[in-house]
Amino acid sequence: MSDGKLSAKIPHFDGLHYDHWSELMENLLRAKGLWTMIEMGYQEPIETTVLTDEQLELLQDAKTNDHKVKHYLFRAIDRSVFEQILDRRTSKIVWDSLKRKYGGNDRVKKSMLNSLRREFEV
Repeated sequence: MSDGKLSAKIPHFDGLHYDHWSELMENLLRAKGLWTMIEMGYQEPIETTVLTDEQLELLQDAKTNDHKVKHYLFRAIDRSVFEQILDRRTSKIVWDSLKRKYGGNDRVKKSMLNSLRREFEV
């Protein structure tokens, strides 16, 4: 870290403990200044849209940042998880897909276990 750049190990996600992984991943992306790609997403402009040079540069920066975030996500997730993501067009789509599929799983499991435990005790 002597060059001033932040280097951090990318948290691995194997389909378990999504809430913990997503917090670690969000922290990493925020530290790298890339979290806005998850919050705002990246969208290609309509082909008929005429852009100024400045807009083209901003668009290219956003596209590059989206690829960086996808790179981090793809390196973080296990192959079995990766293969379940059908739409990989943007980092936001990938993130939202993971959140829909795995978000809350730990809480749901704990709630179900507690419910079963109460039933068993009765």
